[in-house]
Amino acid sequence: MDTIIDKLTGLATVPMAAQIGVAVIAGVSAWMIHHRWERYLQVLMGDKQSHWLREFTLNSTLRLVFPVSMLLLVMVGHGILKALAWNVVFLDVVIPLLLSMAAIRLLVYILRKALGESQALKAWEHIISSVIWIVVAMHLVGWLPDILKAMDDLSVTVGTARISLLATIKLVLSVAIFLLVSMWLSRTIERRIMKSPYLDAGMRVGLAKVSKFFLLTLAFLIALNSVGIDLTALTVFGGALGVGLGFGLQRIASNLVSGFILVFDRSIRPGDVITVGNSFGWVREMRARYIVVRNRDGVETLIPNENIITSEVINWSYSDKNIRLKVPVQISYQDDPEQAMELMLQCAAACERVKKEPKSVCRLIEFADSGIKLELRVWITDPEDGVSNVRSDIYIAVWRSFKEHNITIPYPQQDVYVKSMPGQEGE
Repeated sequence: MDTIIDKLTGLATVPMAAQIGVAVIAGVSAWMIHHRWERYLQVLMGDKQSHWLREFTLNSTLRLVFPVSMLLLVMVGHGILKALAWNVVFLDVVIPLLLSMAAIRLLVYILRKALGESQALKAWEHIISSVIWIVVAMHLVGWLPDILKAMDDLSVTVGTARISLLATIKLVLSVAIFLLVSMWLSRTIERRIMKSPYLDAGMRVGLAKVSKFFLLTLAFLIALNSVGIDLTALTVFGGALGVGLGFGLQRIASNLVSGFILVFDRSIRPGDVITVGNSFGWVREMRARYIVVRNRDGVETLIPNENIITSEVINWSYSDKNIRLKVPVQISYQDDPEQAMELMLQCAAACERVKKEPKSVCRLIEFADSGIKLELRVWITDPEDGVSNVRSDIYIAVWRSFKEHNITIPYPQQDVYVKSMPGQEGE
């Protein structure tokens, strides 16, 4: 069967210049329409309140403006030339190419949206759609079988295995496709799990991790099997991986295993307020290799899972979020400690974040060198909102109350008694 190229070369009487002119004029006009639509879209999408459905519609049409407008213009030219009884084989090839371009661009864009917003996927979107369209174009013009045969001929033999360029490309494409499908499934499962009201935060993260790991492993194995690779050959790879873990990747493996331990023993969960060394904050995320702890300054610290397992961790909200704060205050010996203790309790009651139950208490701790040491003990239930700010509010209220009632906060002082002066030994 003759290919499209054979038909084109065999039609010497066909006015090719007219058909090429129609395609060029349609392409330039379509590019101008696409450019104007892109500028309009940038102005319109500058509105921060744009609805997600309108955003999706406008961005998807941006992919279709060029091929669809060029297709319509080419079809008009096709109809005019055909009405003149001219053979339009060249335009018969251009029309399905433009249709396939529009369909491929739209499908790849929908696939990226389904997999979630990612800068990497966004950067590769045009490359992926272009590669797919080139393959479809080669199929339409009849070049694809010859190209596939040439790629299969480029091969090397390793032992009893024959490795060709075609087989390698098939393997890469199979792995990529199955991994994309598994990532989409794992993301869907993760969204469902995270919305479940019957599981706590730690169990949700654990199930999401296990499902993602299982799906990615299954996709990789299915991709290898689909291109004819014997899975028993992976035993060699498994041995090499074991050696690599033993020599250079033991810390990575330790963090991965520690991550699963943290998830399933539920000692650390998303939302917990923890202190690890000098890092204080609440757990935002639990990843495979580390956890994300965000402090009150907005700084996020990535702490390896192994450090959480092997070092001492203060979990302020392990069983519940109620924690007690101690606010030490010192008064002068000339002041009444009972009155000062009563004023301190009133200041604690006036603080919004201090709990009414358990009740705040104030204790006399010590008769110190510079004054009487008192200690106010209060309970709060929201340590993720900060601890020092509660102490600050109480200290300010105590300062004002002491000023109002003439209670003195003493300076550090020492009394020095001189028994004799250097010139008084003989007196």
